[in-house]
Amino acid sequence: MGIFSWIILGLIAGVLAKWIMPGKDDLGFIITILLGIAGAFVGGFLGSLVGLGSTDELSIGSILTATMGALLLLFLYRQFKQKSS
Repeated sequence: MGIFSWIILGLIAGVLAKWIMPGKDDLGFIITILLGIAGAFVGGFLGSLVGLGSTDELSIGSILTATMGALLLLFLYRQFKQKSS
């Protein structure tokens, strides 16, 4: 998958993660995209370990896998931020 596809996948995954798990985060548009891209990597890695799929193509499955990774990262971010406050 090319860099443009990763950015699109990251954008979709980041927006879906924020929509599913709303909160008072000060994450901007760029950070949301980066969260989604990192979530795509995390979701693809974890998904391939357990046989659920990967993020090697832009499809519904890869969007769901990337979104699950982005949700995990968003949860961890909130836990870290809450403990540091």
